[in-house]
Amino acid sequence: MDSWALLSVSDKTGLESLARHLDQQGLKLMATSSTARHLESLGLEVRTVESLTGFGEILDGRVKTLHPLIYGGLLASSAPQHQAQREQMGAPDIRVAIVNLYPFEERWQAGVEGGDLIEEIDIGGVSLIRAAAKNYERVAVLVDPTQYEEFMATPALSQNDAFRRRLAVEAFRHVAYYDAVIAGALGQEDASWPDLWTLAGRRRGSLRYGENPHQPGAFYQSPRHDGFAAADLLQGKALSFNNYADADTAVRLAKDFEAPAAVVVKHQTPCAVALSDTVLDAYQRAHDADPVSIFGGVVAVNRPIDGPLAEKLVDIFLEVIVAPDVTDAGRAVLARKKNLRVLTMSFERSPSWDLKGILGGFLIQPADDFINAPALWRHVAGPNPESGMAGDVELAWKTVARVKSNAIVVVKDGVTIGIGGGQTNRVDAARQALDRAGDAARGAVLASDGFFPFGDVLALCRERGIHTVVQPGGSLRDEESIEAADDAGITLIMTDERHFRH
Repeated sequence: MDSWALLSVSDKTGLESLARHLDQQGLKLMATSSTARHLESLGLEVRTVESLTGFGEILDGRVKTLHPLIYGGLLASSAPQHQAQREQMGAPDIRVAIVNLYPFEERWQAGVEGGDLIEEIDIGGVSLIRAAAKNYERVAVLVDPTQYEEFMATPALSQNDAFRRRLAVEAFRHVAYYDAVIAGALGQEDASWPDLWTLAGRRRGSLRYGENPHQPGAFYQSPRHDGFAAADLLQGKALSFNNYADADTAVRLAKDFEAPAAVVVKHQTPCAVALSDTVLDAYQRAHDADPVSIFGGVVAVNRPIDGPLAEKLVDIFLEVIVAPDVTDAGRAVLARKKNLRVLTMSFERSPSWDLKGILGGFLIQPADDFINAPALWRHVAGPNPESGMAGDVELAWKTVARVKSNAIVVVKDGVTIGIGGGQTNRVDAARQALDRAGDAARGAVLASDGFFPFGDVLALCRERGIHTVVQPGGSLRDEESIEAADDAGITLIMTDERHFRH
């Protein structure tokens, strides 16, 4: 009795080598029409699925392989009664299935929509894969050309159950990813929280380890979102788990600003941020704002790195630098430090999700990229806001949204001069930020990620000479803060939005 290999692929990469390997092993080749034509053009003998089933494609190709003779050949186990039924009905003994799916994800990424995108949803291919994977006891299933080389290292009919089971697991993951991408694409306008949440990710690399050496880690790319997956590593070692997390915080903040900006991050929280007319000056000011914390940190700038800026960047030890681009002169300078990781990537905004694992599951929310416009803010106490301080108010508010809660940020003349974060109460966070600011706090702007339920922070602001405070408002005791600000002559602005980052 002949053994067969069933082939139905949209991606013909590596197909010739694999088909010839199967042919040389004595397996008969059967294929769907387009795959069969390709194999015949290579001089291989192949039988079409249609010649077995007696039915051609219908519904413009939507139905090609959905037939009992095909699935009898794929799903018949080694049980004698199964094999007897298969032989009685004339189904082939299919031992290998090579199937890959219509390129739905690629077409979606290319902007295909509507009915044209619907036609990229594979039906028969998914069914073939699931059937072959279920019957891994007898059938080896391949879903990706990257599997071919390992498969060909062992005779097709001599592979063990463990290997075929591993192929089956990869096949089910392949189908699950495919379906998750489709669900995401068709449901992307749905603002509700579905009862079933599917996550799809394509591994872009393993990490040396996770947050600590005893934790494994990997980087997975979400469908249709490039981000760090599309970044170019110009030099240096691969990024670690912590490098990616710090760089993500830095880039998210740097892209919040239109003006040239430099952001320094350590442990996923900003330690210095500055704006200026040039990115060189912005970096120098951020460096000087916290010359201790920047050591071993991550720097993101929202303008290309040129030679002069590169000279400043190599003066100290940094883990990662991220920018939209690096000039040739900048690359030559940065290359002096071979271990310095330098990434270039798009700073365009794109939607993303925040996920946090907890015991037994995970929590999920849209990323906090919803900072409202100053036009929506309310002046509730003290002197009218000074137009000349609008830039500092915006810088303070955008920065505090990226600092770990409880968070306080003090800004003066376009640079953060004190940041307090990760505290269990707002008074300690305020003291931390104001102590770092020192005498420079006089006449500065202070921002808080949460409201003030008491007037104690305003009392500290009065003591240190803060000019303007920006905070969400929304406490039942807002009046206490309003009165404290009025008594101190502090301009108090409420934004009506919080930015906790735990």
